[in-house]
Amino acid sequence: MSVQNVLNLIKEKNIEWVDFRFVGLSGKAQHISLPATEVDEETFVNGVAFDGSSIPGFRGIEQSDMVMMPDTETAYIDPFTAHPTLIIMSNIHTPEGDRYDRDPRSIAQKAEEYLQTTGVGTTAFFAPESEFFIFDDVRFENGMNKSYFEVDSEEAGWNTARKEEGGNLGYKVPVKGGYVPVAPMDSQQDIRSEMCNKLADAGLRIERHHHEVATAGQAEINFRFDTLTKTADNLLKYKYIVANTAREYGKVATFMPKPLFGDNGSGMHVHMSIFNEGNPLFYEKGAYANLSELAINYIGGILYHAPALIALTNPSTNSFKRLVPGYEAPVNLVFSKGNRSAAVRIPIAAVTPKGCRIEFRTPDSTANPYLAFAAMLMAGLDGIKKKIDPRALGYGPFDTNIYEMSDAEKAEIRSVPGTLDEALDALAADSEFLTEGGVFTQDFIDNYIELKRGEAKAVAIRIHPHEYNLYFDC
Repeated sequence: MSVQNVLNLIKEKNIEWVDFRFVGLSGKAQHISLPATEVDEETFVNGVAFDGSSIPGFRGIEQSDMVMMPDTETAYIDPFTAHPTLIIMSNIHTPEGDRYDRDPRSIAQKAEEYLQTTGVGTTAFFAPESEFFIFDDVRFENGMNKSYFEVDSEEAGWNTARKEEGGNLGYKVPVKGGYVPVAPMDSQQDIRSEMCNKLADAGLRIERHHHEVATAGQAEINFRFDTLTKTADNLLKYKYIVANTAREYGKVATFMPKPLFGDNGSGMHVHMSIFNEGNPLFYEKGAYANLSELAINYIGGILYHAPALIALTNPSTNSFKRLVPGYEAPVNLVFSKGNRSAAVRIPIAAVTPKGCRIEFRTPDSTANPYLAFAAMLMAGLDGIKKKIDPRALGYGPFDTNIYEMSDAEKAEIRSVPGTLDEALDALAADSEFLTEGGVFTQDFIDNYIELKRGEAKAVAIRIHPHEYNLYFDC
């Protein structure tokens, strides 16, 4: 969409406000709204100024001036505002006009540019499956003398005996019993359908939605794949619309990986493939799972660099509460066709040559999608460049249920890092693949590690309620 087309849209739709957005290191969108009457062609040339020192991990107060440079291709109408508002994503530039090397969206674009310089292919496609919970009530507090969280859902398995006004109507979703039941067990068909309608109006092509495995309102909506940066843009749009639609229904949505103890967490399985001028490069008929050697090497790069990669794809302390055996969590750094206990799965049902892809199942939605997708692409390309063979390194294929293997058998299989600090250690030791072509800078990586270590320390020094169970009477 050209600048003139955006200005025409503002007039045609009687837009009152233009909401310029960017994304910080955490992956959360930030925004500044301008009156539509103040937006003209020069806005898209000069950008919109903001204070970078107020965004964690961006700039010091002595270099606080930053500029949002709007990307007109991302424009869509906000479905929630009372006053007609147009949303536009932006890249971040310095006041001198340079692309800011800590801007996640610019890093994603540089990864796509780097792909084209390698001679491997022209386009990388990504498709995330971002799961979430829909709760009716969320409470939490952390203070000197108390620390707790409490969530509730009308469909939660723990509410089978709850007395309600008018009576308890039953049909509660059991723990690990929520995968695709029909109503009345699935009580959230309409809210998910409304989310999908709003997402479609905002430009996403919706493929399906359903209830997920966990109790208490776990859900999944799938939207169509796209190129790396566009898919990251779409994921931010997806999370924004899911969260605000839930709020309209008097509920709350969270993409937190493990909000409940003892049931499945929410992941973000990411499907990937590379094309060259419209031709798929991951397909080879008759090979294992119909995968080409190029795709096998891409998998090799993902699995070889996985410990470091996970610092970007699973960047929260809560991520590692999900990454434990027994809850369909992909903790095993191996690949397999169709096997959901492997970190990398190759879908084989109803797959065409153009649909041939790999699925990295470890990530979750606390990841900044621009950084996570860029890092995955860089790891895969490093595997192709160095011809990393995952079979020779013992990464599979494993076509049996790994969770049912003996301890001796599983001892030979690498697992994901056990904590965020371990993943950050791995990233500190293995980051050269990210800096190829100047996609990530060492300054960015060092700054990112420092920021995330601060988060890990903030959690580690706080008193956990379970410690009272373990140690109060010591």
